[in-house]
Order: sequence, then C-alpha cells, then structure tokens
Amino acid sequence: MPRGPQPMGAILTELMARCGFARIQSTAALEVAWREAAGEALGAHTRVGAIRRGKLEITVANSTLAQELSFRKPMLLAALRKALPEETIRDLRTRVGPIP
Repeated sequence: MPRGPQPMGAILTELMARCGFARIQSTAALEVAWREAAGEALGAHTRVGAIRRGKLEITVANSTLAQELSFRKPMLLAALRKALPEETIRDLRTRVGPIP
C-alpha cells in the first residue's frame, strides 16, 4: 500500500532502526564509558559485554581482576551512570574469560 510523503527524519529513523545502527552506536558508547570509568590499567584487561536486566557484563582476564572490580564496584557504577544516564545499569557481573 503506497504511503504519502513522509518527513525525512522519520525515514532516517526507520532506516537506522532496521540496520541496527542505534544498537551499534550504543555499544560503542558503552565501551567508551567503561574505559573511562575503569581507567587504562583495568580497561586493558577487561571487555565490556551487554546490559541484561540492569547488569552490565564484564569479562576479565583473571580472578584477581574480578575481585578488584568488586572492590571498585560503587565507584564504577557511579561513573557509568554519570556517563550513560539513558542506560539502566544497577550492577556489574564479572566473569573470567579471554581478552583479545
């Protein structure tokens, strides 16, 4: 069924949603926010994952880093909430795994 003329903004929004651009952009913003919150030393040995049910998944290189993140959790959560107010991050979930 043909539609009449549409505003350019509506067309671009629909196109970006279909292509998954918003999700890609959100992931990139999450990675940047994590690197800034964690700092260079921790950021180099961690990998940010997805936010599921308010928990940000973080893969760490070893169990010592997982423990360090648990000690810093309140500070990390505050920094992430400040950097990404549109995201709902209530907790961090760490797991040990390979870091490329």
